[in-house]
Amino acid sequence: MSRELTPCQLIERSIQKKYRKELWTPFIAAVKRYELVKEGDRIAVCVSGGKDSMLLAKLMQLLQRYSDVPFELKFLVMDPGYNPANRARIEANAALLQLPVEIFGTDIFDVTSSVEKNPCYLCARMRRGHLYSRARDLGCNKIALGHHFNDVIETTVMAMFYGAQLQGMMPKLHSTNFPGMELIRPLYCVHEDDIIAWKRYNRLTFLQCACRFTENVAQSGDGVGESKRQEIKQLLKALKKDNPDIEKSVFNAVHAVCLDTFPGWKARGVEHTFLEGYDER
Repeated sequence: MSRELTPCQLIERSIQKKYRKELWTPFIAAVKRYELVKEGDRIAVCVSGGKDSMLLAKLMQLLQRYSDVPFELKFLVMDPGYNPANRARIEANAALLQLPVEIFGTDIFDVTSSVEKNPCYLCARMRRGHLYSRARDLGCNKIALGHHFNDVIETTVMAMFYGAQLQGMMPKLHSTNFPGMELIRPLYCVHEDDIIAWKRYNRLTFLQCACRFTENVAQSGDGVGESKRQEIKQLLKALKKDNPDIEKSVFNAVHAVCLDTFPGWKARGVEHTFLEGYDER
């Protein structure tokens, strides 16, 4: 008689079997391609309560279980001021997925709620700082965030359309404010549609976003709400009707930037122009 699997085991099985090609394979590809996990790492997996970070935590847990490379994990949940229902949802999902999360509180929402200009930007910076600080206190050398393939594409297009610059999202980067700490993005090659499909298949319900305005976002029905990022999502969706590979093209483009064709660029904070050494070519 076969042993009946627990809900957590069924979820893990869906990652490694049904959605292996869509989730596990691109996750492992990113870890290897960008050298995100190394022997002896102590990684703080940052869990906001959304679908992306919850899947990331589960993938990292499975990687640790099966990898030949020894590394440690800490699962951090920073509570910036969730309402009781959202806090309970995170705790319930962590229990369901058998993730040993550590929850610590902050007053970020109280601080940012009174800010009129760019509250989301300030909130993101404060959250990142608290996570780095807590991870460092726990002896971690890396934090892992749940940004995925579509975040990479949308950020690139948004920077060009609204930021007047060609700027990508790196799969990993060294912290400038916390020496010795590094940020990694293991979902870099995982598509959002596949994360949503996995979530629906397992009938999981996660937070829509990591802010006090979650309720408003959830009511929008799209998981994003009214924002510039949503505009880019809709634009890319429309363009995909004529060119299904458009997102892949953007992704490949940020891996193959030809600086010889740009009149100007910035490297390590220093601006450069094509006129530098132009006459010597």
